[in-house]
Amino acid sequence: MSKPTPDVYEQGRGMDAHNKVMRSIRAQKDKTYDPHEPTRVWIDEDKTPGGVYQSLTIILNTGGCRWARAGGCTMCGYVAESVEGGSVAHDALMDQIEVCLEHERDKIEAGEADGKSGLIKIYTSGSFLDEREVGAQTRRAIAETFADRERIVVESLPDFVEREKIEDFTEQGLDTDVAVGLETATDRVRHDCVNKYFDFEDFIEASEHAEEAGAGIKAYLLMKPPFLSESEAVEDMKRSIRRCAEYAHTVSMNPTNVQRYTMVDELYFRNGYRPPWLWSVAEVLEDTADADAIVVSDPVGHGSDRGAHNCGDCDDRVQTAIKDFDLRQDPSVFSEVSCDCEATWNAVMERETGFSLPLTR
Repeated sequence: MSKPTPDVYEQGRGMDAHNKVMRSIRAQKDKTYDPHEPTRVWIDEDKTPGGVYQSLTIILNTGGCRWARAGGCTMCGYVAESVEGGSVAHDALMDQIEVCLEHERDKIEAGEADGKSGLIKIYTSGSFLDEREVGAQTRRAIAETFADRERIVVESLPDFVEREKIEDFTEQGLDTDVAVGLETATDRVRHDCVNKYFDFEDFIEASEHAEEAGAGIKAYLLMKPPFLSESEAVEDMKRSIRRCAEYAHTVSMNPTNVQRYTMVDELYFRNGYRPPWLWSVAEVLEDTADADAIVVSDPVGHGSDRGAHNCGDCDDRVQTAIKDFDLRQDPSVFSEVSCDCEATWNAVMERETGFSLPLTR
């Protein structure tokens, strides 16, 4: 793995400028959270190499990402939703799992879910495989809890992807995917725009560890981090998706949304950042439909000023096309939506050259 490690950064070295700013921003957080309640849980549908599954998505409330406590990623506010104190006990984490299972049972009873979800997706504000966040005892108990399902996704930074940890799930007979927040295949963009410390080579190494354990890789990319123009962000995503497809069976492109207690939030309120256009998301998906991977996107907060958006009139229609593409992988869906604001987007793509001066809001 590349050096320095997250621990070195926590000692005050490395990306000091970004980290110093973000520590001061995150210090504004004043809300506390119950360690027995998950951050979020919902039921959806997902396209996987095994087909389309009903999915139960769980965001566990842990002690938070260790990298975020040092400063962390410029766009990520999830650490602000984490439990104070740096750790959550095993029993409390299992209480959170039970709350999620109860949510699923309620949805089934209400006729809003088609039985138990075949796919389980588990996230934290950091890395599920980081034993500071989720200990080995809890990880194994979760694997046993969901042994009757078909597929599971767990998210982690590359540092914590180890064969022995993943085998806790594959040995239960679960088709297992490790989701890695790579953000971009371009090291300079990841370091300078996202403020993540690892290199693409570390992602490759993590994919090798996953393969050794019989698991797959799902790569998460970030559409339009700060300090990129709209056209630069689009081109970076196209390159990144094609490069990731060599190592990941699924690539999920996440358009940046403006979260509280982040550098992106500070830029946004100073008119120095605009979330990506939904047309940009559609452009990337259409262009990379031939990539050797499943490519999907789920724009959080679409249509709002803080999320990926167009003019307001066509946002829901474009979002529907994106969701349709996610499940069918058919780029022709984008030919079925149009709007006059495409001309504005084209002008932005051509003329916007400065990251700090978005041409539109």
